[in-house]
Amino acid sequence: MASHRRPKQPSRARVTVLTTAAAAAVALSSQAANAAPSEKPSKDEVKAKVDKLYQEAEQATEKYNGAKEKQEKLQKEISTIQDDVARGQKELNDLRDGLGSMASAQYRSGGIDPSLQLFLSADPDDYLDKASTLDQLSAQQVDGLKKIQEKQRELAQQRSEASEKLKDLSSTRTELGKKKKEVQGKLAAAQKLLNSLTAEEKAQLAEEEERASRNSERQALSAGDASTGTRAGTSTGTGRAAAAFAAAQSKLGSPYVYGATGPSSYDCSGLTQWAYAQAGVGLPRTSEAQTGAGTRIYSQSQLQVGDLVFFFNDLHHVGLYAGNGQIIHAPRTGTVVRYESMNTIGGPFMFGVRV
Repeated sequence: MASHRRPKQPSRARVTVLTTAAAAAVALSSQAANAAPSEKPSKDEVKAKVDKLYQEAEQATEKYNGAKEKQEKLQKEISTIQDDVARGQKELNDLRDGLGSMASAQYRSGGIDPSLQLFLSADPDDYLDKASTLDQLSAQQVDGLKKIQEKQRELAQQRSEASEKLKDLSSTRTELGKKKKEVQGKLAAAQKLLNSLTAEEKAQLAEEEERASRNSERQALSAGDASTGTRAGTSTGTGRAAAAFAAAQSKLGSPYVYGATGPSSYDCSGLTQWAYAQAGVGLPRTSEAQTGAGTRIYSQSQLQVGDLVFFFNDLHHVGLYAGNGQIIHAPRTGTVVRYESMNTIGGPFMFGVRV
């Protein structure tokens, strides 16, 4: 006969926990249902995020420029070494042919000297180390063997140097690829943010930047002669600086393109390098390297037109001083070479350099 037992009742504590959990779940569900949808970021918030991404992209661009410059330098050095090796190998072959002719002459005259025969079938380095055999060679043969030995050592050193540079070139190319991806990633993220703006908001941002640039140009050119590069309230640049500044002025409106050095588009250090090249001065490729191109000027009041001016703690941005606290520079992707106030660059002024 089956037994009939009453079902076990849940404990008071377990009931309390379940009741509390259910209440919490209902409260959370209610909050989620009543929560307002997240608000779209404002135009200014988007601009701030975009500006930050562009700064990070420019940092990566300068690293990219450095890696690209190193790659080009290594390629030239490797090419030079390879040409030297080819010439050296020909010289070595000629030396060996000379000794071969000497051996042939000896054979025709009655047989090859045993020592020379040994050389022709072995490494001359090993052979010359056996000093006891030197007295068996003529002075002409000894001289020929020493030249071959020296040439072999020279070629071995050059080949080793080329091998190391090829390894360095491979790692540099890898770094170049990484930096290129980083730049492209930052720019894509910035563009995605910009695409979230309405056409009207985009137009407003463009107008604000254009208005600021026109104002900076007016301040730089105020009471000055734009054709001669003189500016009111500031010292004019010297011949080379003035020529470089005039060259930069001629490129106002040219688009910013990362990695570009002209003549139709530029990044920040590409513009300054190109401008000074028109004045007959060779500047390094990156902004950081350009800081060593002359005398540093730490006081903004002492800057002259055409001086290089550097911004941000890592010195990843450079322009040319235009006078009255303004510069000409290539700002970032999506902009053109333009005038801008030093106060609106987005990073602190570090120092100027008088080339």
